[in-house]
Amino acid sequence: MREEFDEIRPYEPEEMQQAFDELLGDRQFSAMLKGFAPWLPKGIRNGLLRLAFKGVKTPLDFQQRFMKPVVRYIIRRHTDGCDFDDRMLPEDTGKEQRYTFVSNHRDIVLDSAFLDVMLVDNGYPTTVEIGIGDNLLIYPWIKQLVRMNKAFTVRRGLTAHEMMRSSQLMSSYIHYAVTQKKENIWIAQREGRAKDSSDQTQESVLKMLAMGGQLSELNIVPLTISYEFDPCDYLKAQEFQLKRDDPGYKKSRQDDLDNMRTGILGYKGRVHYHCGTPVNQWLDELNGLPRNEFFQTLSKRMDRELHRGYRLYPCNYIAYDKLNGQASYADHYTQQDKERFESYLAGQLAKIAIPSKDEGFLRERMLTMYANPVRNYMAAQ
Repeated sequence: MREEFDEIRPYEPEEMQQAFDELLGDRQFSAMLKGFAPWLPKGIRNGLLRLAFKGVKTPLDFQQRFMKPVVRYIIRRHTDGCDFDDRMLPEDTGKEQRYTFVSNHRDIVLDSAFLDVMLVDNGYPTTVEIGIGDNLLIYPWIKQLVRMNKAFTVRRGLTAHEMMRSSQLMSSYIHYAVTQKKENIWIAQREGRAKDSSDQTQESVLKMLAMGGQLSELNIVPLTISYEFDPCDYLKAQEFQLKRDDPGYKKSRQDDLDNMRTGILGYKGRVHYHCGTPVNQWLDELNGLPRNEFFQTLSKRMDRELHRGYRLYPCNYIAYDKLNGQASYADHYTQQDKERFESYLAGQLAKIAIPSKDEGFLRERMLTMYANPVRNYMAAQ
């Protein structure tokens, strides 16, 4: 491993045991574990974890031993199933290739975690390394845990000069990971989640990927994630009103933790992952374009692939029709679907407790979140 990547990379195999020992010695991590099993003395909890850690040599081993069962439990408990469509990947070399999955962003933690399980279940030899913003690594134990879980750090809140250096380093690492370490990469198409679920690829993300080498060697795959229900929808709507009422409003660290917790433990309904056409199959068509035009065209083509991959559910069509005061897509849902969605919206809106709560505005924001995938899907066809 090149030393220049030490400040951002995941742990290497020879570092895993020390990282695990430090994790068990962290007081905040111990307090968090105590919440899961308060009846077990600390020594017994740590002893059981050490026993479970036996044989774990690599971050992939750690994922298989610890994270995969947790993610499977979340799928069973908090979704109505999660599936994966990789038919657009090449049949002959599809599972042996290493890919850079560029996806829309639905959940801070689970987007890549669900993908890991889907890849393993579908016969792929490894999972993904992920980029995670350092704004979420608010405690040392969180940083240790995600580095053990194949995460590399994306630095936030930098000056323009620092951002350039950070982007160059991250791009070089991603190219190194795909071509030399033979790892897959997952990265979001934009910084932060699209609060209104209208997913657009930021050109800056694509420019960053190109800094470290040829885009073609990354084997970029547009990946669309579709949730039937977004457990954070009411938190996003709440943030819309808070920013409307106070343009200077900014989320706190506790807000980020609340979003993470709600995203993991909230009900998601059906979840679908769809691989679009690999970028390498059409990238040569853009050769010769001026640099800015190249990235503009590339981002639009990426968006079309992502939008065509949406799995639309009755709630999406209902929200679209309600916003537009019509019944254009009435054949995609039943009266029972409408009643279920209305009940769901009422329950989510009831969770919002802020001063001067604007029910009409909040409801419109939530309907827009569910309607935008329909708009983008239809436009992409």
